[in-house]
Order: sequence, then C-alpha cells, then structure tokens
Amino acid sequence: MTSTCNLHKFAFTDTQDPVRFTINNRKSTKTGVKAREPGPISSVSLSPSSPAYEEFVLPPPLRRRFGTPLLSATMATVMQKIKDIEDEMARTQKNKATAHHLGLLKAKLAKLRREILTPASKGGGGAGEGFDVTKSGDARVGLVGFPSVGKSTLLNKLTGTFSEVASYEFTTLTCIPGVITYRGAKIQLLDLPGIIEGAKDGKGRGRQVISTARTCNCILIVLDAIKPITHKRLIEKELEGFGIRLNKEPPNLSFRRKDKGGINLTSTVTNTNLDLETVKAICGEYRIHNADINLRYDATADDLIDVIEGSRVYMPCIYAVNKIDQITFEELEILDKLPHYSPVSAHLEWNLDGLLEKVWEYLSLTRIYTKPKGMNPDYDDPVILSSKRRTVEDFCNRIHKDMLKQYKYALVWGSSAKHKPQRVGKEHELEDEDVVQIIKKV
Repeated sequence: MTSTCNLHKFAFTDTQDPVRFTINNRKSTKTGVKAREPGPISSVSLSPSSPAYEEFVLPPPLRRRFGTPLLSATMATVMQKIKDIEDEMARTQKNKATAHHLGLLKAKLAKLRREILTPASKGGGGAGEGFDVTKSGDARVGLVGFPSVGKSTLLNKLTGTFSEVASYEFTTLTCIPGVITYRGAKIQLLDLPGIIEGAKDGKGRGRQVISTARTCNCILIVLDAIKPITHKRLIEKELEGFGIRLNKEPPNLSFRRKDKGGINLTSTVTNTNLDLETVKAICGEYRIHNADINLRYDATADDLIDVIEGSRVYMPCIYAVNKIDQITFEELEILDKLPHYSPVSAHLEWNLDGLLEKVWEYLSLTRIYTKPKGMNPDYDDPVILSSKRRTVEDFCNRIHKDMLKQYKYALVWGSSAKHKPQRVGKEHELEDEDVVQIIKKV
C-alpha cells in the first residue's frame, strides 16, 4: 500500500526499498540532484534502483525519515575528479618524458584527497575524527583488517578483554580497547571495526577507523590465511591514502619556504626521479613559488608531496596472518616470504608469544629502572621511554615535569655507563634496562 505525507512542501511516496529519488519540477526533471529552476518542488518519488542515491542531499525531513548518511554534491564532484586523475595516471606510461606530467597529477591527487579527509565543517567538531577512546599505557597498537579475519579473537586471547565474536561480518561496530602488560610495559590494543575497500574515501566507517589508527604507535594488520594476500595490498592502499606510511622513514630532504628568489633545487646525489621542472610544477600546484629544496637521496615526486603536505604519519607495521591452522605447510612456506610477517592462530593460541615479541621489537621501547637513594632498584615498575627520546632529561620529564628544576646530576648503572655507577648530565642517552638514580639540588 502506498502512503503520502506532506512535510515542508514535499510529498513522499513510501516503498519497500527507497533508493532512487527523482525530483519533479514544473519545468524539468532531474535525478540525484536538487532542481535549480525557479518554482516549488512538487513531489519526490521513490523507486527501487539507483546508484545515485548516495549523491543526493536530503532535506532535514527526509534525513530524519530515512536516516541514511549521504554524500554531498561537492563530495561527489571531488570523488569524480579523483577517479579521473587516477584513470589518467593509469593510462600514462612512466618514463622521463612523462615524469613532469605524472608529478603534477600526483600533486593534484594529494590535494583532492586532503579535501575528502578533512572537509570544511561549519560546527565546532573537526572532520575525520576517530573513535573516542582514551589513550592509556605506554604504547598503543591498532588491529586493522577486513571483517571476520579474527581481530576480536586475537584481542580476547591477548588481553582477556571481551570483544564480541561471531561467524558473520562486521561483528565489531566500534573500537574495543584492551591492555596487556608485557616486559613491564602496558600496551594498549585497539580492536578496530573491519574496513572495506574505499575506506580512505569515506566509505563505511573507514574515516573513523583510519583516524584512530593514526594515533597508534604500531599497526597490526590482521590477514586471513585462507583468503587472498591481495587483502594486504588493499589495506596498505587505504592506509597510504589516509597519510599513513608503513615501515618507512620520513623523506631525507629539506623544504624551506622563502619570500623571494624562486624555486631553488640542490642535491647531494644524482637524481633520476626529480628535476627542476617537475619540482616547480608540484610546488606551483600548492601555490608555492619561492622555496629552497635540498635532496639528500634519490627522492621521488611522492616524497616531495609528502613533505609539502606535512601531515604524514610514519609508523611500524606487522602483518599477523591468522588462521594458519586451516592451510597446508606448503602454503605456510609461501606466506613466510612476506616481509614483517608473523603467523598466528588466535583460536588455537598458536605463536601468540612470537607475535608479542615482534610487537615489542617494532615498538622499540626502552625500560629504565629507578633507584631511590640507599635502596635497591625497583625492577617491578620500570619507566618506559621511546628509543628516539631516551635521554636523562626525557626520563625526568616522564616522571614529573618539575623534576628538572631540582636536577643536579644522575648516577647510571647499565650498558650505557662506562663505569658503574657513572655520573652523567641530562643529555646522557640511556639504554634498555639501565638503572638511574637522580640527585637533586640541596
């Protein structure tokens, strides 16, 4: 039975599967886009087949009625531009003659992706926000993967935290945190909802999932051993599109803007990927006409774009291939050729210790033990530091921000000390499992 109701000069016709909207105007009929001609909209009819449904901007009454998140017309335009550029890049041969053109296309693509990931918002809330999960512990590890690959089971076995497990996809609809204590460090594990292809463009809850992944210290990509390893490349593509660079170091090049003088390109090595014209084209796309660029290695156009964008995150990544109990030994040997690989079976608890060992290695944490004056060192509760910031000054700041004001010197026992104990200043770099005693000013 068909029913009709009137809201704000709109007439709605209900069907069982409303996915196509056709707006009828006195002068014209358009599908998927609000009519621009003058005159009131007389009716909105619904019929059960339309790929343009997500491109239609519903008015508030319709939005409340159907409750479907839809893309704006501007978003659809940006998506079409991205597709056009990707198609053109796929058609273009890669050689020295086309390097300039490809570099310009990559710069345009990076700018369009930034518009999708961080669209302008009228309200106070920022775009592209992740799940509201309080960061706790000494490090954060995110479990990322397609639906039904065993992320929740892995979280349950490692941390004892309950995350719903079922035989259907998209069982986990929000972020489930858990904490595991390993070698004295508290590591927070996040069970993120399964992502789908196109997550970087906002499909599904991909934007929230990958935004939360950006806050992690390490990414644990969970793969299903019985499904194609092409999932690995698809997930890498989604994370790369969101500005996450896996198992890479930041580009070793300097970029400095200036007021005048044009684009100045210098290099300490022979460049095979970038020349002055390509660099000028990329900078021109960002409206940068005066800058000094120094290349310390054979950088690519992607490296230069990453430095100009400045919002890239570089983090370690481990590929946990789950359900190895369902494949043969020969298939396991093939999977063993993957870099940064760790085979596990979460259900049977195979090789979970090996996975934790690898996570600890990739997190690269440093344990420092404290020694109160006249007492034995406290080996039960170490101070955890990053391997990139492990000086005595970092150690003091981790304990309390006011400790440096009373700092006189420190006594260090361990592999970083030339003799035991060694009296050191706050610039001294500590090693794993050092013992430190802070001497304060009188």
